[in-house]
Amino acid sequence: MKPVSVHGSLFYNEDCRKGAREHIPDDSVDLIITDPPYGINGNALHAHYNRNEEVVIPGYTEVPAGEYGEFSREWIREAERILRPGGSLYIVSGYTNLYHILHALRETSLREINHIIWKYSFGVFTSTKYVSSHYHILYYEKPGRKRTFNTESRFGLREKDRDGRSENYRDRLDVWEIPRKYKPGQRKNKNELPETLLVKMIQYSSDEDDLVCDLFLGGFSTAKVSIAMNRRVVGFEISEGAFREKIPEIRALERGALLRELPKPVPEPAGNRRARWTEKEVTRLAERFGELCDSGMTRRESIAILQEEFRRGYWAIQKALKKLNRS
Repeated sequence: MKPVSVHGSLFYNEDCRKGAREHIPDDSVDLIITDPPYGINGNALHAHYNRNEEVVIPGYTEVPAGEYGEFSREWIREAERILRPGGSLYIVSGYTNLYHILHALRETSLREINHIIWKYSFGVFTSTKYVSSHYHILYYEKPGRKRTFNTESRFGLREKDRDGRSENYRDRLDVWEIPRKYKPGQRKNKNELPETLLVKMIQYSSDEDDLVCDLFLGGFSTAKVSIAMNRRVVGFEISEGAFREKIPEIRALERGALLRELPKPVPEPAGNRRARWTEKEVTRLAERFGELCDSGMTRRESIAILQEEFRRGYWAIQKALKKLNRS
């Protein structure tokens, strides 16, 4: 099947398992972000979420529960094949069939980096059990090369919030509190990931002009955000209705437009970060730390000054001081 080509990206209206085998070469994709069918009778989701089905794009294709294990193995094998060494994979999943996805991942060479919890602000009300208000995001890499992870793509290591806490550290915790996006009365797919969530994964795990793949395009959210962040996309959607309705929205995008709106981080000066400490530096650090503490400064205040003087990060100073205490 011929793809639709837009903004240097390719979109296929077909099953990703067959389509990936036919159209995507080995080791060619930099980043995969995908939200596979949940296998929980998706055609009845409106009964749980009180959703008006009249505004939902028809044609959502669910995977029968009895087939979900093999279905997961098939598409995850393709994901492993097309991902380049050092490339990253993010899979968004509910808990119902999470074990099938984890089992399929364990049959590959892909390596787990983080099991992220995406907590959102609204869960389905229950009266006899705890309310579920989170999804799982499985973050894996393909070994073989250094993985892309842009540590300061969103916040510099020294950026602080109003309470003096590290913005970078907080942003990289493995529990993400990001609201789901609601579009009352607007046309939508059964499940659409919020832009904020996608921006975060794309910023940390890819660079401009990288190739991002979504094996289950759905509402084309990953594709839209990727193109607006100046990435290329290849993706698959089996639903003719969703594909036909979303392609004009893709055509209307301006590639890279979102980059102008995103906050610009203030990166930490390179300095001596990651360089080995010399014996002379360690001796001077011990002397200088003692001087600062003797002057009445707190440990935190002293470390802040040492960061500037030694051009090292906060944790590098902390580790060096701990080693000094043990010696």
